[in-house]
Amino acid sequence: MEITYVMSEKNVASWRVLLEGGTGEYEEKKSRFIATVRRCESEEEATAFIDEMKKKYWDARHNCSAFVLGSRGELTRCSDDGEPGGTAGRPMLEVLLGEEIRNVAVVVTRYFGGVLLGTGGLVRAYTRAVKEGLKNCTFGRMRYGWDIRITTDYNGIGKIQYLLGNAGIEPVSAEYAEQVTLRVTAAAEDARRLEKEITEATAGRAGFEKLQELYFVDREQGEA
Repeated sequence: MEITYVMSEKNVASWRVLLEGGTGEYEEKKSRFIATVRRCESEEEATAFIDEMKKKYWDARHNCSAFVLGSRGELTRCSDDGEPGGTAGRPMLEVLLGEEIRNVAVVVTRYFGGVLLGTGGLVRAYTRAVKEGLKNCTFGRMRYGWDIRITTDYNGIGKIQYLLGNAGIEPVSAEYAEQVTLRVTAAAEDARRLEKEITEATAGRAGFEKLQELYFVDREQGEA
């Protein structure tokens, strides 16, 4: 589990977030397509990132871009940067939207190889480049849940640890005094089930208190 955020948009479904950006390359008929992916929290950040890539790759023929901002993807922008309309920025944006990634920007730099690719070829190349870039990124999923305090006597701690392990939940903290106090973060659907299981396993002797609603990030396993 990664970063924890306190938020108020309880009705927003889970979405993917970029934890670590990356780059990837694709070559088509001697044209090089270099995708750079970065997390951006605002339009200003996204614009600054795009400008940075244009300066870095100043000698390239094109630096096409796309970004998605907001938990619902409320703000999207894309640019063909001189490529035929709809052949670069829009396909790049469609990849980001299809992967349900939010607060992310991508720039694909093209070094022209001397051979025209045609409309279909450009769409395929820019799409493929973004996918190659995403392969080298690390993602998490933002989920709605609860900060929970569990209290138990020492007779119940083993049962509770077993239930937490089965749910794939690691305690954020543990305090061993007269009683054992655990703090855990759990998705809303897991919290409901966990409360029922702990109550049954300890015959109602364990305390289960939902302290605060929040969104938290679970690190994804594998590649995009």
